Amino acid sequence: MIKKKKKKKEDIIDSNLQRTYKLEAKDVKVWYGDFMAIKGVNMKIKANKVTAFIGPSGCGKSTFLRLFNRMNDYVDDFRMEGEIKIDNENIYDKDINVELLRKQVGMVFQKPNPFPKSIFENVAYGLKIQGLKDKAFLQERVEDSLKQVGLWNEVKDDLNKSALALSGGQQQRLCIARTLAVEPSIILMDEPTSALDPISTAKIEDLIYQLKEKYTIVIVTHNMQQASRISDSTAFFYMGDLIEYDKTNKIFTVPEKQQTENYITGRFG
Repeated sequence: MIKKKKKKKEDIIDSNLQRTYKLEAKDVKVWYGDFMAIKGVNMKIKANKVTAFIGPSGCGKSTFLRLFNRMNDYVDDFRMEGEIKIDNENIYDKDINVELLRKQVGMVFQKPNPFPKSIFENVAYGLKIQGLKDKAFLQERVEDSLKQVGLWNEVKDDLNKSALALSGGQQQRLCIARTLAVEPSIILMDEPTSALDPISTAKIEDLIYQLKEKYTIVIVTHNMQQASRISDSTAFFYMGDLIEYDKTNKIFTVPEKQQTENYITGRFG
């Protein structure tokens, strides 16, 4: 529930459909001032799957991603038409509690952004700002989150060490653990491995594959090999339009649109 008021009975849809589609965009259009960044996109994203957004720089994929946790609200002259739904709730409804929304929809950014605090305090941060103070509970949640990202054995004896002392790959996994600690149901990732070396990238990709058992993951990537390796579905954006959206294997082997084929074979973009 991310609304401030209770849902009416007639607003509740079939639970099986809710479990199938976690996110939905209906005729979504976005402007920054006079510039139209997204041009009438329709999309449904399945729960517990990895969905990749690909396309050349400036095509709108990151703008579209940030609609799902309302990060674009901070951008000057941002304006949107259409609907973005999570579990069939329009998250741009005036009754939506944006703070609760962002607890449900975690975000991992392009560059690791740990806070200048200890490893423990980084992971516990989101819980503490919610007012949670129980030390045993915080310890358990921090440990569980670090284990989920495969970092616990590497840092368990150094939880009081500054997070800034970790390697780039460790920092990114720490940021993912910080996201998981508040128990979201959706994780948005905007180029999460572009600043990492190949070994760290492989660890993050393995992690994404494991996390989809519990979370719905949407990832923006310029790396088409990465999209083909880790995603279940792929959406190709170009100049604000959703050109093609299908199962990843189909997009990369028998795309329906010539534009898609041109992009994935390197003929443009």
